[in-house]
Amino acid sequence: MSEGSVNVESRTSSQDKRWTIMAALLGTNTALMLFQGIEQAKDPNRIREIALAIIAAALPFQAIYFLIYTFLLEHKPYLSPERIHRLGLASAVCHMVSYASLLGVAMMWYNLSSWVGLSFVVSSILALILIRNVMAPVEPLDADESTSPRSAS
Repeated sequence: MSEGSVNVESRTSSQDKRWTIMAALLGTNTALMLFQGIEQAKDPNRIREIALAIIAAALPFQAIYFLIYTFLLEHKPYLSPERIHRLGLASAVCHMVSYASLLGVAMMWYNLSSWVGLSFVVSSILALILIRNVMAPVEPLDADESTSPRSAS
C-alpha cells in the first residue's frame, strides 16, 4: 500500500456509520427515482411528482458527501484545521439535505396508504433521533476515571 493511498483501517466507526447511512439513502433514493419515475410516466400523480422532486434535489448532496468523505480520508493530514472545519460543515449540510429526502419517501408511502405513510414518518423521526444520539461525539474517559471508582468527596 503506498503512502498516498487511503488507509481504510484508519476510519473510525462513526465515520463508517455515517458512510453506511448515506450509502443506504443514496441507494434507496436512486431506486425510488427509477421505479417511481417509470410509474410517474405511466400514471402521473401530483404527490408522487413532488416527492420525486424532493428526492432528486437530495441526490447531488448525497454524491457530494461521498466526495467530501473520500477527500478527507486522502488529504486530512495535509489540510489546515480551518479547511477541515469547512469540509465538516459542508458534510453536515449534505447530511441534513439527505435526511430531508426522507420527506419525499414519506410522501410516496403516504400516497400509497395513509397508515404506511404515517408509520414511515414516525419511525423515520425516531430512527433519526436515535442515530443522532448514538453518533454524538464521545469524550474519552481519563485513564484514572475509567479504572478507579469515584471518591465521594
